[in-house]
Amino acid sequence: MMVVDTKTKRCLYLQLVCLLLSTLKGEGFYMGITYVQNAVAKGAVCLDGSPPAYHLDKGFGTGINNWLVQIEGGGWCNNVTTCLVRKNTRLGSSKQMVKQLAFSGILHKEETFNPDFYNWNRVKVRYCDGSSFTGDVEAVNPATNLHFRGARIWTAVIEDLLEKGMKTAKNALLSGCSAGGLTSILHCDGFRALLPTTTKVKCLSDAGYFINAKDVSGVEHIRAYYNDVITTHGSAKNLPVSCTSRLNPSMCFFPQYLAQNIRTPLFILNAAYDSWQIRIW
Repeated sequence: MMVVDTKTKRCLYLQLVCLLLSTLKGEGFYMGITYVQNAVAKGAVCLDGSPPAYHLDKGFGTGINNWLVQIEGGGWCNNVTTCLVRKNTRLGSSKQMVKQLAFSGILHKEETFNPDFYNWNRVKVRYCDGSSFTGDVEAVNPATNLHFRGARIWTAVIEDLLEKGMKTAKNALLSGCSAGGLTSILHCDGFRALLPTTTKVKCLSDAGYFINAKDVSGVEHIRAYYNDVITTHGSAKNLPVSCTSRLNPSMCFFPQYLAQNIRTPLFILNAAYDSWQIRIW
């Protein structure tokens, strides 16, 4: 008879749980990319000047007039140096994005894996501006060719989706994860305003509730970091007025100062501990 120690039992148990979860989540399927080409003329472009993009799987059956818009995450860039690095990746250029993107989880088309939204119009908006879709600087330095136009991208993409049927939506959910989760908070009421008054609109932020707190070394790094993001991208004018009318714009990237004034129903999903926030920079 083989004797298994407690540590080994724990490891075997965790492996079994992981295997079970991977089986349950489903493998998903792939959707082609859509480039919003007419956005370029409006200056609504990624960091490198390429057009914004999204992936769409059209709804069917009872979900044909319902829309789920999920915003991709991926952090931010807070100065010219970090934005130049980002510019040559999928987070700064639609030229670097994969043409086919896996739709799984909340974007899955099978009821077994996604009972609430499987037959909705499901959209994945790609993230390529580095400011949670808040930036808008008209001038472009020819030495870097960096375009800080996140807010224009937001408008161009939503307008494109409205023309593709979202303007007649009965239900609409704006969601996102991490930096995309912050986007869903910052743009929640704005999203509501762009849809018909008859549309039932809600927002969901997954891991996007970043707080104004010191890291483990006692430094207020994230506040300074967000201030640099806002300054670099010219974001202040595009942040919720309910916050900027009371506080410095650098505080208005923190949901703790925004959430109480958001009028649209907002759901927050967040871990109790976030290693990204408490690490030493």
